[in-house]
Amino acid sequence: MIEPDYPNIVLAFDYKGWKVEIDQGEMNGYTTYAAWANYELGCVMAVPYASSRQEAVKRAKKWIDIRTTKV
Repeated sequence: MIEPDYPNIVLAFDYKGWKVEIDQGEMNGYTTYAAWANYELGCVMAVPYASSRQEAVKRAKKWIDIRTTKV
């Protein structure tokens, strides 16, 4: 039976009305990070892969900035 992959949230913060959660995992022996962006209607994986927490946070904020900027 396949082992389920439960999220390992290591950092969470609010940013522009979104709750960002940084998930820590492992791939091929290396620590990896992903960022989930949660809002009132659901959630989305804003950053599927990052090599550091700092990179995941920076890219998640950029992802949110792009979607919340009015044109």
